[in-house]
Amino acid sequence: MSISVEKTGRNIQEAIQAALDELNLSEEEVVIEVLEEGDEGGILGIGRKEARVLVSIEDEPQIYYGDDEDHTSDPGTEEEVIAVEFVSKVLSGIGVRGNITSYSEEETVYVDVSGKDVGAVIGRHGETLDAIQYLANLVLNRHTDDRKRVVVDISGYRKRREDSLKSLAVRTAEKVIRVGKSYEMEPMNPAERRIIHFALQDFPGVTTFSEGAEPERCVIISPVKE
Repeated sequence: MSISVEKTGRNIQEAIQAALDELNLSEEEVVIEVLEEGDEGGILGIGRKEARVLVSIEDEPQIYYGDDEDHTSDPGTEEEVIAVEFVSKVLSGIGVRGNITSYSEEETVYVDVSGKDVGAVIGRHGETLDAIQYLANLVLNRHTDDRKRVVVDISGYRKRREDSLKSLAVRTAEKVIRVGKSYEMEPMNPAERRIIHFALQDFPGVTTFSEGAEPERCVIISPVKE
């Protein structure tokens, strides 16, 4: 069972934003279904067909979950111990309670945090989470001889964000082909830009490239000229 809101707007993004405002959620926390793409044609707006979307959130907690108990799993490697202890100290310092689990895979240490109150750690588009991950990498590699990479996640946020970006990339590419004009996406960090590029690398009719200086660097989706 899920909670759904159906909204219309002059374009898809406006309809999505209206639904997000009503639900008081971000795009990463919902499932978006485009019912009608809309049509911006018509003279002076007459005959224009509005876009229509269905935005849903599952009743089962799919975003942030866990209990209110402070708990850390027993890491299996020295690298995991260092990474988990650092993340635990950061969360404790900002008053966030939750569960921390970890595992290692080749040269990467994965740390995942879950709990009811951990949503604030994500930040806008994962900016706070990325900052914690960056610092965790610095700390780990300062204490180990072998170069390791740390990936910090909050209740599966990174996977949801990746799926959301892929969906946004495809919708935007379809619009670019339809109107025949390039589209500048919002500024993203390098990892998110790579997701957009990868999602559209085999998409027929469009090409992608990045433009601008950090932190305002963004992806441009352009139609392929014959």
